[in-house]
Amino acid sequence: MITLYDYELSGNCYKLRLLMGMLGVDWTTVPIDFYPGREHKSEWFLKINPLGQLPVIEDDGLVLRDAQAILVYLASKYDAVGTWYPRDNPALLGEIGQWLAFADGITGTASAARLHDALFYDFDVEAARAGAHRLFRILDEHLWFGEQEGRDWICSASHPTIADIACFPYIMLSEEGGVPRQDYPAIRRWCDRVKRIKGFTVMSGVFPAGPAKAA
Repeated sequence: MITLYDYELSGNCYKLRLLMGMLGVDWTTVPIDFYPGREHKSEWFLKINPLGQLPVIEDDGLVLRDAQAILVYLASKYDAVGTWYPRDNPALLGEIGQWLAFADGITGTASAARLHDALFYDFDVEAARAGAHRLFRILDEHLWFGEQEGRDWICSASHPTIADIACFPYIMLSEEGGVPRQDYPAIRRWCDRVKRIKGFTVMSGVFPAGPAKAA
């Protein structure tokens, strides 16, 4: 069984819980006192991940860090249908890869602003917010043009991929860092679609989708 070293309020940990729930995968959790205890910097945890970062998983003797890398692993191993990470479609894999890198940018901006406001991290919060808005504008435009072509998800597939899971959490949590989403209607519609995926689970600050609107 998978062991997840987890912090409930971490968006990067949440994206793993989210995908595992959608895949119907069982896992156990080792809670880490990220704040205020900073247990991720403790001697025992640094033996597991020398970078002192969450999340980390253990599975069949494999210890793996980095949220995006773990998403690739989970989808490759546990998605029997192969839709979340289609290994037989090089073009789509390239798309997914570029959006996983984009998700890291969201973590470095929207999440950084949230860490500043909620956990008092010493970041340049105005630069983080400006960076988040720049990325949100890019994604909102991408999603809007996709909608005009009948595409609901970040990548060109007719179904969600791990690119959607990677980008979703810190966009949904962005307002906790002073990054509002009201100017990004396509992002808001996409967030609602993600919330309606079978197996979707919530976390603190991320609420379920409202009632579906009549056509």
